[in-house]
Amino acid sequence: MEKRYADKTGKAGDLNKYAAAVAQIQVEKDAEDFHKRGLVTTGTITVGNPTAVSADIDRKVPKVVISSCLDITQWQTIHSDTGKQATMPSNRLLRYVIKATVEKWDKGWVVIQDKPQGKKC
Repeated sequence: MEKRYADKTGKAGDLNKYAAAVAQIQVEKDAEDFHKRGLVTTGTITVGNPTAVSADIDRKVPKVVISSCLDITQWQTIHSDTGKQATMPSNRLLRYVIKATVEKWDKGWVVIQDKPQGKKC
């Protein structure tokens, strides 16, 4: 996700390796909309305090729901044409709870759904 938003062509990052289904479609759509507005990002995202909320590992495709803190305080939004920092909403959450549903596929654990919870962490 981080690399996809940083690249104005929207092709960077090996998204297929880490995401599928709703999660992949949402990142691709959001990054495309972001880039159409002439925006890219710099910096990094940090994920902290991952906690398994539920797990169903006995099913054919094991599934786990993970709650964690997504920290985007080091992720800056800039205008791709000028390199100047974009103005963002003052009430924007920079550290927030996110729940990710992951499944174990042949290629490893893959995020299939990613839901921000709308609350600080």
